[in-house]
Amino acid sequence: MSAAPAATRRRVRARVEGVVQGVGFRPFVYRLAHELELAGYVLNDERGVLLEAEGDRGRVASFLERLPAEAPPLARVQSVAADELEPQGERGFVIAASERSGEPEALVSPDTATCDDCLAELFDPGDRRYRYPFINCTNCGPRFTIVRGVPYDRPLTTMAGFEMCERCRTEYDDPLDRRFHAQPNACPECGPRAWLATRDGAEVGGTGDAVRAAAAALLEGRIVAVKGIGGFHLACRADDEEAVTALRSRKHREDKPFAMMAPDLDSARRLVELTPSEEELLLGPQRPIVIAPRRPAAAVADSVAPRSRDLGVMLPYSPLHHLLLADAGSALVLTSGNVSDEPIAYRDDEALARLGRIADLFLVHDRPIETRTDDSVLRAHAAAASGRPILVRRSRGYVPESLELPVECHRPILACGAELKNTFAVAKGARAWVGHHIGDLENYETLVSFTEGVQHFERLFSVEPELVAHDLHPEYLSTKYARERPGVERVGIQHHHAHLAACLAEHGETGSAIGAIYDGTGWGSDGTVWGGELLAGGLEDCKRVGFLFPVRLPGGEAAIREPWRMVCAWLAAAQGEERPALPPALRGEVEEARWGEVCELVRSGVASPITTSAGRLFDAAAAICGVRTRVNYEGQAAIEFEAVADPSEAGCYPLPVIDVGSALSAKRDDRDALVLDARVLIRALVADLGGGADVAQVSARFHNSIAAATAEACATQAGGLGIDRVALSGGVFQNRLLLERTAAALRERGLRVLIPERLPPNDGGIACGQVAVAAARLAGLNQVMPAYQSPKKRPRTPSSGISTPR
Repeated sequence: MSAAPAATRRRVRARVEGVVQGVGFRPFVYRLAHELELAGYVLNDERGVLLEAEGDRGRVASFLERLPAEAPPLARVQSVAADELEPQGERGFVIAASERSGEPEALVSPDTATCDDCLAELFDPGDRRYRYPFINCTNCGPRFTIVRGVPYDRPLTTMAGFEMCERCRTEYDDPLDRRFHAQPNACPECGPRAWLATRDGAEVGGTGDAVRAAAAALLEGRIVAVKGIGGFHLACRADDEEAVTALRSRKHREDKPFAMMAPDLDSARRLVELTPSEEELLLGPQRPIVIAPRRPAAAVADSVAPRSRDLGVMLPYSPLHHLLLADAGSALVLTSGNVSDEPIAYRDDEALARLGRIADLFLVHDRPIETRTDDSVLRAHAAAASGRPILVRRSRGYVPESLELPVECHRPILACGAELKNTFAVAKGARAWVGHHIGDLENYETLVSFTEGVQHFERLFSVEPELVAHDLHPEYLSTKYARERPGVERVGIQHHHAHLAACLAEHGETGSAIGAIYDGTGWGSDGTVWGGELLAGGLEDCKRVGFLFPVRLPGGEAAIREPWRMVCAWLAAAQGEERPALPPALRGEVEEARWGEVCELVRSGVASPITTSAGRLFDAAAAICGVRTRVNYEGQAAIEFEAVADPSEAGCYPLPVIDVGSALSAKRDDRDALVLDARVLIRALVADLGGGADVAQVSARFHNSIAAATAEACATQAGGLGIDRVALSGGVFQNRLLLERTAAALRERGLRVLIPERLPPNDGGIACGQVAVAAARLAGLNQVMPAYQSPKKRPRTPSSGISTPR
């Protein structure tokens, strides 16, 4: 390396921030510096990567430009900040030892699917890592689930206990090797091992290759608990009805669909109909579960996804999975390793204790998992302008990627999220880290998982919260956790405002929007149960400008488990009768005496709070049609109601959008609010069924009605407030048919539509919304809502019959 003349020589110190540790960034810098004949060094520290480069001025400039442009595929460069230094005449470029002197700010990479290079070695009989279940390199392998601290170096991972052999150490130390500083680097000689165990934990002798033996057991119809990257799965043959039924029975999971893993893309194509974008998702480094339409001839047991047109399919993402699926030669059910409603097992001893009555055998290994992490779930749709899918569950492969906030946090924040589909979030500066999927916070086990996750993120990202944000619901375990947290200031944030704020924050919006927030349950600021809300506002504050016509929730949470109860409530409201007649589809499903008791609850209001829940309206429609009268998992009635809809049906029922004073006689504070009067919708739906309409048509017309009325109400309020954008969020908008048709109707009215893309629309996004609201209030955005101007003419909604949307 020749030295440039002093007059043309330049030296810089550059700070590179983003996901730049554990992704091959330092060897990339090393190779680039040598190519450009630069001197200096590069190292990891708590904030990311620090480097100095010296040489010809033009080459140093080229070096700085190429750092972000040519970064390794797993790197996410957020910034490169360079300062000028005096040239030292140094020669040679080195990778220096990591420094650890301040608080951690480096970003941790998510777990990443096995790369093509490692996969080729895995199935190469001549390679020393042939069939080694833990093969990895700098471009792939576990990250988040094994890291204990930053900088991301081997001593701060669960691989610390495995001392590399001479050959692995040579690879690890060579900057030109693909495994340079690959922290999980190992081989059969020095790394983790897998074995097959019985229910009592004893190793099964004489099996030889444990993965091959597990595959043979699966082909025989047995259920095997498989330890993966973020926890245990329960596996069985996907085409074996007896095995799938046994798994459902032992796991106590009556109807909720199971996920499947296919050996490769061609196998997945034989199971589900895939668009090019869905195939891209399946093959991406995150390797999520992708929900797609089932092929009629798919070799899948009916019990895998009862009464569903869709299947959830993923491809192998770890070498152990690649071997297991290749050996089995067919698709496997691969569902979370838990009993229903519990968090997944991720430690060997707890897996044996909790899954011993479910699994016949255990495929385990001795690489510890630091953080339990479920598989992520996505569903493609056509509503987002970006083409991004709906994230139903954001976890492995996506966590712990940070999200940039549109408002900087002036104090460190912890957001505790909601109760269902819980995630938490920590934030400081302009960055938030939304945690992995915890699940429903309804028992001690999930609360422990939540608490452990919070502690891990606070340690990993050096966040010591001064402000803790939580839901307004006093009985959520997340709220109770927040209230019991010592030495912090607390702020309660309304559930649906958090939904709106999360959507705005991920799109970088700080101004006002209309939010159509539809879900099952959320504690309203007026003490009632909200769930079909139109909000106007931004991050700091909002006001309610519309809602679904309120009805009773007979029996409280019992109405969530038994959708036929909501039929009582909606028929009583729609028909004005204290005891409406039992609909034909419910005869034989519900006893007349029981029907009468629930009708009395509706009439009296005893144990029957007021609700505007869109989720419960979908439940009522599904039950009236006979699709689902009782549910075994959250959202089941609505999911199955969408599944039966005829997508070619364009008709809709009347759903008037009226002034609040026309719908509700009591004096109200929200005088400018609109009401979506679904009483008319229910009457038309019942009449259509009575006239012999097919349930597929009825379901589609119901969906079309909600979409058209939502678009009308949003457009009306947006026009009155001078707002040009609408956010669609809440768990009900996981419904692809509803989301796509609502978004299309809004765009026809000239409105910009915002949809959750990097976060789930369900309660998995609530924590980020809580962070955004808390940060905005700390920053004092002082957003002023524009004065409402009544539109000169509100579009009319037909009062009866079936119409075709404009």
